[in-house]
Amino acid sequence: MISNTHECIETDFLVVGSGIAGLYTALKLSRLGHVHIITKDEVQESSTQYAQGGIAAVLDKGDSWELHMEDTLEAGDDFCNKKAVKVLVKEGPDRVKELIELGTRFDFIEGELDLAREGAHSRRRVLHARGDATGEEIRESLTDVVRGNNNIELKERNFLIDLKVKSNKFAGALCWDHDKKTLSFYHASYGILASGGCGMVYKNTTNPGVTTGDGVAVAYRAGADITDMEFIQFHPTALYHPAGVSFLISETVRGEGGILRNEEGHRFMEDHHKDAELAPRDVVARAMVHEMEKSGSENIWLDVSHLDEKYLKGRFPKIYHKLQDHGINMAEDLIPVVPSAHYMIGGVKTDINGRTSIQGLYACGEVACNGVHGANRLASNSLLDGIVFGHRIYEDIRAEGLNRPIEIESPMEIPDIGEPDIDLKDLRDDMRSKMMDDAGIIRNRNKLLELDSWLKDKIETLGSINSWNTHAYEAKNLLRVGMLITRSALLREESRGAHYRSDFPDTKSKWKDKHTILNINHHKGYVK
Repeated sequence: MISNTHECIETDFLVVGSGIAGLYTALKLSRLGHVHIITKDEVQESSTQYAQGGIAAVLDKGDSWELHMEDTLEAGDDFCNKKAVKVLVKEGPDRVKELIELGTRFDFIEGELDLAREGAHSRRRVLHARGDATGEEIRESLTDVVRGNNNIELKERNFLIDLKVKSNKFAGALCWDHDKKTLSFYHASYGILASGGCGMVYKNTTNPGVTTGDGVAVAYRAGADITDMEFIQFHPTALYHPAGVSFLISETVRGEGGILRNEEGHRFMEDHHKDAELAPRDVVARAMVHEMEKSGSENIWLDVSHLDEKYLKGRFPKIYHKLQDHGINMAEDLIPVVPSAHYMIGGVKTDINGRTSIQGLYACGEVACNGVHGANRLASNSLLDGIVFGHRIYEDIRAEGLNRPIEIESPMEIPDIGEPDIDLKDLRDDMRSKMMDDAGIIRNRNKLLELDSWLKDKIETLGSINSWNTHAYEAKNLLRVGMLITRSALLREESRGAHYRSDFPDTKSKWKDKHTILNINHHKGYVK
């Protein structure tokens, strides 16, 4: 046992994750006490860093929070928590103004914010920075402020292993410090999960390699409720590459006039939805799959060749140059694209103040689910989600008053049995392919049951591995999150938003207010 060798660190707040939700929430909480941020890689490795399109907020006189709410509800396929949506769209503009005050430099034209329009938005309300580097700009500005804050300690390359919970109260967390090669136990008054999504569960994803669903898996093991995991949003346009090399091609490319064409060169989205390429993401992704299956092709083509090259280079500099690296001139060539896992709509169940079912444990950003995105997230609402509900967490704790950490008899213990005797890369590759095929854009009961059985077997195989080896823990987390998605998809016997069952293709009114919930004490899940 190595339980007596780890360092114990006392803190008021432990924030897990260094994306927009984690950094912003940490800055807010630093007004109340001392904050430790842990992030599994370097601070820039998060989905925020790779967010291209922008952040949606009502900052134009011709727009209104009512219109933003209407668009969000429509995209969410009649499944959103209306109270949460109202909070998002009404409080969002003030939070975005705070980002500007913190140093985020959004793009302006002639003294006015350059607002873009994306799919399912009725107005141009998407702020962007450096053309298509919005997430990077936000992350850099917040990181600069965090590093200059004496009340915040940022711990990079610290991997969250497990949470310590006593009598359903958060007590702290055990982490592995990659650089020191030691375990650290953070004894904290409050824990805030802001660890992002789970894109690496799938073979095709727009997410960075760090998105292995750790926050959801760790919260599940600690006894928290996990909800609506069947809703995984697939972004319609990621670069298709036979070798699996991929990156996101922002929705704003379609918002600025990009056209989707099938193998015959036909603009097919006009046949599927009145808004064509600007239809909700779930509609576009399924239409693309339909067209690919019909022609036997492995990709769809995105066409922006009718747009001016100078404009494309200025509006989408990162995308333009990255495509150029792959031998594609977006001003002349058709761009091969394929739908890829992009956003985890479900997650750790919270209320609109970020509270989970474990006292003292909060969650915000992609890891959390308060119902604001319904069954299908509206484009560019994700960055807004992180700061709006991060602020809510701060307000909730401020109103409650800072509690002392709960007393614990002993720190956590983990046996160190060395390297796992299994090829973790092969296991991950197999799982990601199976998840893509059986729990991807189109699902059915038989495939989901087969997948569930396979995942259960692999989880049992890894169950005896209790090494601190972080690759083994990541594999465990990926398998567990895969099972949560699969079992949630089995429970919801309808199609709605990002969840499509070919054996239950209709949206059913009786499911409108029903949510899937999984808990370690109800591992098969239930509907409430």
